[in-house]
Amino acid sequence: MFSERLKTQKDNLGWIEVICGSMFSGKTEELIRRIKRAKFAKQKVQTFKPRKDTRFKNKEIVSHNEISLKSTVINNSSEILELSKEAEVIAIDEAQFLDNKIVDVCNQLANQGRRVIIAGLDMDYKGKPFGPMPNLLAVAEYITKLHAICTRTGKMANYTHRIVKNKELIVVGDETKYEAVSRKAFKKLGN
Repeated sequence: MFSERLKTQKDNLGWIEVICGSMFSGKTEELIRRIKRAKFAKQKVQTFKPRKDTRFKNKEIVSHNEISLKSTVINNSSEILELSKEAEVIAIDEAQFLDNKIVDVCNQLANQGRRVIIAGLDMDYKGKPFGPMPNLLAVAEYITKLHAICTRTGKMANYTHRIVKNKELIVVGDETKYEAVSRKAFKKLGN
């Protein structure tokens, strides 16, 4: 998919792209790849991440493969409107941690003619739709669902299984707290 709008296009409407999937499926890597392409196309890009994403570096989005890009840390989705006034492309990582207003923010940006690329977990560790992601999927023009490899079966993984005892919905972590598993493994684990 070639989504980098050419500077000569004047259709006045943007769009929303959602990249989703389980942990370790490459969502942030794909987001970074699209950001780099937009920058190569000489577009003004602004990248955001929620303050709750404390896994790696504070002011960068970072993939599990340690690929990173500078990012603006936000407390709530409304901040994006104020901080992205000059941007043609707005990229947002870990959207599942944002408030439900992110859907309106993304729609507003797209209606202003901007390209919005947003990445996040579509399901929580219980296999339930996570945060604002289902609503973002509903309004997106483009959806990319990525899959990891199941750590138990070697098959396609669509689920994120928490391997530490904690019943809180949000527990920020990496491979020490989560693993990607297939539907069969997820069900066998009692989820």
